[in-house]
Amino acid sequence: MKFKISVTDYFSAAHNLREYQGKCEKLHGHNFKVKVTVGSKRLDKTGMVADFHYLKDALHLVLKPLDHSYLNKLPFFQTANPTSENVAQFIFKEIRKSLKTGHKLLEVSVWENETNEASCEG
Repeated sequence: MKFKISVTDYFSAAHNLREYQGKCEKLHGHNFKVKVTVGSKRLDKTGMVADFHYLKDALHLVLKPLDHSYLNKLPFFQTANPTSENVAQFIFKEIRKSLKTGHKLLEVSVWENETNEASCEG
């Protein structure tokens, strides 16, 4: 991609990892940070890849049901372990559904704290 833009948002949620041995198998929570990056080979007539507000709104709608939830109880995470990698994958799939034609979703990154990041690329 020649051009790309990113937006960031946050949500808080609890989860516990299944089939994991260690402290993360117990119920705990995170203040997740999420960054979504879209790209394009060319800019639109206004000189943008996409409107930041449009992308922020799309991300906010995807994060709304995750915020202040117990991730394990949500349908997607009843079969997928609610790891940061799977949270990134879930957000990637949901954001991709809402993008307009011509916008290519490149990556979703999820931080569970300041030092741990997981990403899903398209």
